[in-house]
Order: sequence, then C-alpha cells, then structure tokens
Amino acid sequence: MIEIKKNGSTIQSLQIGIGIIDVIVNNGKPMKFAEIQEKTKMTKSNLYKYMNTLTQLDLLIRESSTGLYHLGPKLIQYGTTAIGKQDVVEQITPYLQTISQQTKCSVLFAVGTTNGPVIAKIWSPDQILNIGAQIGTLLPPNSSSGKIFNVFYNNHITENWRVAAEPSMTDEDKEFHKIKEEKIAFAKEPLITSISSVSLPILSYSEELVGIIAVVGFTPDIPSAIGDETSQYLLKMQQTISKTFGYTNP
Repeated sequence: MIEIKKNGSTIQSLQIGIGIIDVIVNNGKPMKFAEIQEKTKMTKSNLYKYMNTLTQLDLLIRESSTGLYHLGPKLIQYGTTAIGKQDVVEQITPYLQTISQQTKCSVLFAVGTTNGPVIAKIWSPDQILNIGAQIGTLLPPNSSSGKIFNVFYNNHITENWRVAAEPSMTDEDKEFHKIKEEKIAFAKEPLITSISSVSLPILSYSEELVGIIAVVGFTPDIPSAIGDETSQYLLKMQQTISKTFGYTNP
C-alpha cells in the first residue's frame, strides 16, 4: 500500500504517482498491472488512470507483448543527469535473459572502448555452447558486434579502430549504410566454424551507442536477414531496450 503523508502544503495525487513508481523500483524488475494493483491496493479504474498518465509522460513504459511496466526514459534522463552515470550492465541483464529464453541461444552485451567492442556480460541457455568468447573478449571487426561498433560508435575512435584492425567495411560501403538504417548486423561464423551471430545497437536519448546486444548460436539457428522472424523479434527488443535509455526512433 502506498503511504500518503497528509499535509496541507502537499499534493496527494503526486505522492500516489511517485508511490507507484517506487513500487516498481523496489520490486527490482518490471511488473504487470495486476501485480502493481496488489502492491498499491488501488482500484483498477483509479490505478489505470495513474498508469496511463505516467506512461504518457514517459515516466513508465509498457511492453505491449508482455504487458510489463518498466521505468520510462524520462526517469533515465533525470537519473543520468543527477548522478552522471548508470549501471548499464545490471539494467540490461534481464533483457539478455529474456532474449536468450526466446531464441534458445547465448546472448552477449558488449560495450564500446577505444580498442573496439568488449564483452561485458554473457547470458547462456541451459546447454553449454562454445561461442569462442568470454567476458573481456575484444570482438573483431568482422563479427556482427564489430560491424555495429563500426557504424554507431564515435567516428574519431572508430576511424582509429578501423586503421588498426584493417576491417573491410567502410562508411562508403552498402553494408555500412544498410546497418545504419536497419539497426541490425549479421555475421556468419566470424570466430568459430558453425557459430554465427546477429547484433543490435542499444541507443540513448542522445542517439549515442550505449552498448551492443549480440545473439550467438549454431549457424542454422541464427538469422541472416532482416526479414527473418527472429530478426523482427530482436528489432522490437532493440526498440524496447533503447527506449529505456530515452531513445526515440526518428
């Protein structure tokens, strides 16, 4: 139940709205409407009005496929401004788990460095799969994550990385522009025979690269084109995750 401090100089409806956000924050993971109602003890009609308002203000977002409510991009912007940083890996981990469960493949999260994309987190399904990489591994330019880094990371840094690694793709290539437009990259067996990958950029409200999510598995299980059903699912997840960092698709 939300605690209301009655005071002639305060607004109770604002306390309730912040209280709803606190319920989701304290839960530690996204929640469904029924779960929020159980915690707040509010009527469905009253809670709906608050949830609708908070969603319209981008203080919360609702994932249409699951009905789960997440903290919204406005809160991310406020928090980033207030503390100057985020624990991105911790925030991204639940999504890695969801994608892994859906695709039955290993899922990586890589962050950009001056030397290229480096794996910061790995989430694997029950089966053990040698993906040819571990936490701390620097991913090469010909990997799908390397391609995403090449396209979306800071141009000056990327240029140095291109020269050092001598990758084949430049901003004059059709693949470069295709990846920039579609926001998905594919790579067939870049590290190990029979193991392929598909990667997506996670973008912030300022359209900077927060990190890269890569799905890795046996080649027949990994999509190789944007029209594939799995590719479409991943693109929806890319939009959902990027939105939590304030990104709005132009």
